[in-house]
Amino acid sequence: MNRKLIRTTLADVKARREQHQQRERSNGNPHMGQQRPSQPQQPSSIQIRKRQPPPTETHAEIYYYKKQIDAHTPMVLVLEDGEEIEGTIEWYDRGALKINRRSAPNLLVLKRHIKYIYKVEERVPQMTRVEDTIPPVTET
Repeated sequence: MNRKLIRTTLADVKARREQHQQRERSNGNPHMGQQRPSQPQQPSSIQIRKRQPPPTETHAEIYYYKKQIDAHTPMVLVLEDGEEIEGTIEWYDRGALKINRRSAPNLLVLKRHIKYIYKVEERVPQMTRVEDTIPPVTET
């Protein structure tokens, strides 16, 4: 058994509306041409378009990780407790990073424990203490 889907066309819908309006006019409806208070006014096609919210995922994080993996950039991961892990990112996933380290075993670090990440070359040298920069005074 073959069933056929019947769809109305825009021309059919317009024709029915025209017939309905003509019937209303011929019946002498005083409200013809005005919207009934119970029916809200239909917005035009321009007004129907709503502003789209920004995307939840910009893929910037994925792009950054991919770039650092391809370049084998030495990175520093600062964890929530202040511990710093230095190494290169081997792979990433939604919730973790695998870090290759030269002098220590490789690590799988969960992203939720990472405070921030930066490149080793961007590391700011620590300030030296004043006592270390002043040469000791020797008595003669």
